[in-house]
Amino acid sequence: MISSKCNCDRCQHEVCARRVPIFSTLSIEELQKVVNLIYRRSYIKGELIVIEGSNLDSLIIINSGQVKAYRDTQDGKEQILYVFSEGDFFGEKNLIINQAATYNVEALEETNICAIRKEDFQKLLTEHPSIGLKIMEELCNRLDRLEKTIEGMGSKDVEARLGMVLLEFARKHGKESGEGILVELPLSREGIASYIGLTRETVSRKMTLLQNQGIIEMVGNKKVLIKNIKLLEQTVQ
Repeated sequence: MISSKCNCDRCQHEVCARRVPIFSTLSIEELQKVVNLIYRRSYIKGELIVIEGSNLDSLIIINSGQVKAYRDTQDGKEQILYVFSEGDFFGEKNLIINQAATYNVEALEETNICAIRKEDFQKLLTEHPSIGLKIMEELCNRLDRLEKTIEGMGSKDVEARLGMVLLEFARKHGKESGEGILVELPLSREGIASYIGLTRETVSRKMTLLQNQGIIEMVGNKKVLIKNIKLLEQTVQ
């Protein structure tokens, strides 16, 4: 891990902070105040950013890269809870209540984070309530996703669960192309399986089925081309 004060000469910090949704309502002057509070760290692929049970005293924002938040289940398996990418944040609960981290966070690739310490962030919320509202909005979105995931595990079939996660990745990571939406998958097949409560073999088999149906096309191991998003959406209904 490399730690330093935020020193982004390319954008003078402001662009990095501006692309974070919770700061989107701030003026340039207000944004500069936020930038002055930030410290920056870098992590290599596979490095733990947060360890479950540890003291997390900062709001952490993904500047670049991707991370997974997960817990180890009682039977020793990994359960992925969230995949965070550029502009996403975590650690917000620990800024409001004194609570140890409730999950591990691991870098999926080389990742740069910006962080704001608890005391600085609490002062920021007092001065700019709109930031608090943005955080609540994002937390509601996460809760909604978790509820849908839990519901899906109990009531939806395998195709629906896989369709839900592919649509989520398309929304966050997809790029339009002439043939459809090209998605760079943040997780391996095994990671996707952990994310939606299936086995790796089942995920691979169902992705092959979707490809045979002309809905997706697998591009190597890390990319998927969604050729017919309407048909993919129908799998989750």
